[in-house]
Amino acid sequence: MSPPATDTGAAMYHALWLYIVLSALLVSAGKPSIRRNKWYHSRAPSPFVSSSGGQFQLNGSTFKFVGTNAYWLQALNTEADIQKTLSDIAATGIKVVRTWAFNDVETIPENGTWFQLISNGTTAINTGPNGLQKLDQIIQHAEQLGLYVLLSLTNNWNPRPLLDNLTNSVNAVGRRDVTPGTNNSLPRNTLSNDYGGMDVYLRQAGGNRTHDEFYTDPTFINAFENYLSQVVPRYVNSPALFGWEIANDPRCGSSIPSSSTCTPQTITRWHSIIAQFIKSLDPNHLVASGNQGFFCVDCPKLFPRVIPPPPQVSPAPGSRRRALPSPLTKARLLRERIEARKEARILREESSQGSEDGVRIRGHWVSTPTKRQDNTVGAAFDGSQGVDSEDILNIPEIGFGSAQLFPDQNVYDPAQLQPSFENTVQTGIDWITRQAETGQAFGKPMALVGFGLVTQLNAPFFVPFNTSVAPFGPEQVNPSGSTSQQPYGVSDQNRDDAYEQWLHAGLTSGLQGMVQYQWAQGDLQTQPGTTISPATTGNTQSPNQAETGVSPNDGYSIAGVGQANAQNVLQQAVQNLALNV
Repeated sequence: MSPPATDTGAAMYHALWLYIVLSALLVSAGKPSIRRNKWYHSRAPSPFVSSSGGQFQLNGSTFKFVGTNAYWLQALNTEADIQKTLSDIAATGIKVVRTWAFNDVETIPENGTWFQLISNGTTAINTGPNGLQKLDQIIQHAEQLGLYVLLSLTNNWNPRPLLDNLTNSVNAVGRRDVTPGTNNSLPRNTLSNDYGGMDVYLRQAGGNRTHDEFYTDPTFINAFENYLSQVVPRYVNSPALFGWEIANDPRCGSSIPSSSTCTPQTITRWHSIIAQFIKSLDPNHLVASGNQGFFCVDCPKLFPRVIPPPPQVSPAPGSRRRALPSPLTKARLLRERIEARKEARILREESSQGSEDGVRIRGHWVSTPTKRQDNTVGAAFDGSQGVDSEDILNIPEIGFGSAQLFPDQNVYDPAQLQPSFENTVQTGIDWITRQAETGQAFGKPMALVGFGLVTQLNAPFFVPFNTSVAPFGPEQVNPSGSTSQQPYGVSDQNRDDAYEQWLHAGLTSGLQGMVQYQWAQGDLQTQPGTTISPATTGNTQSPNQAETGVSPNDGYSIAGVGQANAQNVLQQAVQNLALNV
């Protein structure tokens, strides 16, 4: 618009524009300015995995995933092997890898990886090429491949049968023992429980310690926090870090027995202390427990759930407002089991005509149990494990819930009518569904961070979490003096079928992540005295003949003839997830 031609008109024109400009300035002065400060940027899509409304969020979108475990990643001999393993995992579409971020030793090994020396009450951190730099390589290559790594910071299990005088265990004297100075039959770091953990701190402090002192004694809390202060800040700004897992399977009992005073409140209180400490070091990433998901029905809570007021928005016409699931109670659990028993009995009666008088389970026949009336809830629900997963999940600094599923080692339903493979699968589905419901009740994402079944081919390598020997392996001695393998485990096909059903149940019932246990990797470089050691068959090799090794197997590895099928199950779950997101 051009100004008027006359002087008077021009003056009025400029006065009008001056008024408009001054008015605009006055109005803007009365409004708060939008500053691009820390608060503003926190509202933008974040490169870090976060949680909101019971779901994981990434870059402003919902993030559900299928993952795998590879606890041994840091123990591989070369960076090329780490990169190759992660590349093969990424090729299946898997997005999350769970691995150990600890490797405690009592004496410095000649070869292999170690992160922390714990000796005579003192600690020293190894930041060298065979120390935390191995963890750096994992994070670096994961970032390049678009993977996310869930790092577990310590372990509940570290069995030393000879050192801890576990003479009450079966074949304790003849068991493999990884205590320094004993005749080990497997290289260090082969087993998931051979990377140190809570009980190493306790043993090296001297005296007659109990396992729960790790959770209550300021000396051990400070020692653990000292380790965290060396590890956690390294990855504060890494988008490849999915989050921190405080411990693998924390509970009252372990390789070293606990005291009679250890309760679920003991473990919950420790989680709160450690979660606050981790968040003070790293506000960018989520923190989880890493526990098995055990319940303590009707137990007093340190962090009781506060039920939010119902939303004021009316539901859509023809729909009903969905109430939040309630925390689990003993009365509700027993009522659900009665209904489940009725349904199972009807199904059994319908399918019993023309069938054998027993149930086939893992290679042999067993008799069908009779009807049971049991008012006990079982170790997975009564707090006897020292875990109240609901109370832990409601700690403010805990960003998501964790659970595990290992029917070969834990009983999830003592009222189970038939110990058949089909019931093993159904018990897993029930456990998965209950964990998803817990997440919905507390408004936080839930992930199954480990699930697995032992196959018949893996039975010789199967080592339970609190032992150091395979109970069905060739080292077991019969009274006659000969060795034998007891029939145990499911077929590869049954394992794949169970995994397929569990993955489907988890990702459709509300779990936000499912992490299979565990990955297998071949063509790895060997080095004497390390986890991936050359074969000791006595056969000599030409200096020009390269020898390759396979990743460790504690009984759950998918290595072997069924590996391709197992990977296909995981890949199919990834594809189904992509279609339904």
